Amino acid sequence: MTRDFVYSTSPAHIVFGSGKAGTVGEWIDRIGCRRALVLSTPHQRADAERLAETLGSRAAGIFAGAVMHTPVEVTERAMEIVRQTGADCVVSLGGGSTTGLGKAIAYRTDLPQIVIPTTYAGSEVTPILGQTEGGRKTTVRSAAILPEVVIYDPALTLGLPVGMSVTSGLNAMAHAVEALYAEDRNPVSSLMAAEGLRAFKRSLPAIVATPEDGEARAEALYGAWLCGTVLGTVGMALHHKICHTLGGRFDTPHADTHAIMLPHTAAFNAVAVPDLTAPVAEVFGGSVGGGLWDFARAAGAPLALKDLGLSEKDLDLTAEIATQNPYRNPRPIDRPSIRALLQDAWEGRRPD
Repeated sequence: MTRDFVYSTSPAHIVFGSGKAGTVGEWIDRIGCRRALVLSTPHQRADAERLAETLGSRAAGIFAGAVMHTPVEVTERAMEIVRQTGADCVVSLGGGSTTGLGKAIAYRTDLPQIVIPTTYAGSEVTPILGQTEGGRKTTVRSAAILPEVVIYDPALTLGLPVGMSVTSGLNAMAHAVEALYAEDRNPVSSLMAAEGLRAFKRSLPAIVATPEDGEARAEALYGAWLCGTVLGTVGMALHHKICHTLGGRFDTPHADTHAIMLPHTAAFNAVAVPDLTAPVAEVFGGSVGGGLWDFARAAGAPLALKDLGLSEKDLDLTAEIATQNPYRNPRPIDRPSIRALLQDAWEGRRPD
C-alpha cells in the first residue's frame, strides 16, 4: 500500500558535463547579475583566482577564507568583503566548506549563488545551512539558502585525492541512507536515495583503483547530486545529529566524521526499520551496518573516531549533547545506547 506523501522539487538549475565550468559567466548573466564574489578555501585560492580571471569584469573580487563547519566569525569577515565589493551574487568553487560559506552569505543577504562543486558531499543542492558558533553546530533550513545554479564538471574532480574522494562520497551516502527512513520520505526521494547509493557503490572502488577514470568521476558526481537532493527534500535523523555534535564541539573533519559514523548509525536504525533500510543491504551486501563498514574499509576510509584525536572522555560529552533536542529518528534515542554506539565507532569495531 502506498503511503500518503508530499513531494516538493528543487527549483535549482543543474548543469552537468565535462567542461561546463566554463559556462559560469553565462549563468551569471542568466540570473541577472553583474558582479560575482568568488569564494574558496585558502587551499584553492589559486583556482579561485584563475576563475575570477576568466570572468573578467563579472568578478567583483575573491574571498579565499572558507573553512570547515562554517564558523559565524568567518561568515562575518566574508560579509564585509561583500559590502566592500558591491557583489550582487556569489560563485562558490570547492567542497562543502566553500558551499557552506556561500549559503551563509545568501541566508543573510538573499544574494543568488552559483556553486561549482569539486567534491562529492552533495550539500550544494540542499536548502540547509550548518554553521558553528561557541562550540555548537546548528542547522537552519530556508529557501534563501538553496543555490540557484549548480555546475557539475567532472573534469574538476580528476585531481581530487583518493582519500578525500572516498570520505566525501561516504558523506553523501549518509544523506541517502537517512532519507530512506526519514519521517517525511516519499517514493521519489527513496528512489533517488537508492540510485545514489548504487552510483557510489560503482564509482568509488573504480576511483580508488584508477583515480583519473573520468567515467567513474562523473558517476560519483551524479551520486552526489542524487544524495544531496534527497537531503534537501526530507528531514535528517540521528546520523546528522551526531556528526553535527562532533564537528561543532570538537572540530572533527567533516567528511571523515560522516564516513566513520555512517555504518554505526545505519545499523542502529536498521533494527527498528529493516524494511526501509533493505535497499542498503541489497546494494552493499550482508547486514546494513556491516555492509557499509566493509565497503568503507575496502575503499580505505577511516574507521575509528580515536584516529581523529577524540578521547573516550569526549564520547561522554558527545552522547550528552547528541541526545539533547534530538532530530526525529525511527528508533528511540537514549544516552546509554548512543554512548555505546559512539564507543563502537571510537574503537572502529564492525557493526553486526
